[in-house]
Amino acid sequence: MRAMRIVIADDQALMREGLQTILELQPDMEVVGSAENGLLALEAVHACKPDLVLLDIQMPVMNGIECTRRIKEEAPDTVVLLLSTFAEDRYIVDGLSLGASGYLLKDMEGRRLVEAIRDASAGKLMMPAVIAAKLAANLTRLSAAAEPLDGASHLLRREIRLTEREAEVSRLMLQGLTNKQIAKALFMQEGTVRNYVSVIYSKIGVSDRAKALLALKEMQSI
Repeated sequence: MRAMRIVIADDQALMREGLQTILELQPDMEVVGSAENGLLALEAVHACKPDLVLLDIQMPVMNGIECTRRIKEEAPDTVVLLLSTFAEDRYIVDGLSLGASGYLLKDMEGRRLVEAIRDASAGKLMMPAVIAAKLAANLTRLSAAAEPLDGASHLLRREIRLTEREAEVSRLMLQGLTNKQIAKALFMQEGTVRNYVSVIYSKIGVSDRAKALLALKEMQSI
């Protein structure tokens, strides 16, 4: 079985070297590139064709959020795991909405980092408990703001921006396809599709597929 190809991007050399040491001890992982800023990370993705990128959020030249957007546009099947020192709501929502498969804190144990990388590669959404709690609170606030209004129609009064891949997933949802069927149609992992669906729910402020489909249908009819 081929080892997972990984690119590490962090503006601190010590962090890059430490992560590389940890990962290269794993028989199923291979570090194929490293970068000190987002622009170099994007170049490494093009050159090395990694399966997964460990991406620091706060980097010079191009930060991790913008780099995530570019990677998912130009190499959509590449798994992105964001790394940060702090659990900040803005970064969590922005990163996941752009297609990142997880948000990890730099103080986590090496063993847990390795497990998170394997799980993310298998299509799971990876977040420490403190991150999950912050995201849940954020989504709860969005839902609370949405529910008292007139069904899904109020969503049309605010600007909703879907990425190209989110729009593709939405289109297939409207055709009645399941997550598994969407994954097959778009050559993606089912877990990745679930991530996109969750982000779509978040953006339009709903909590289930039925409400999402109603909102998407109304958006489509405009």
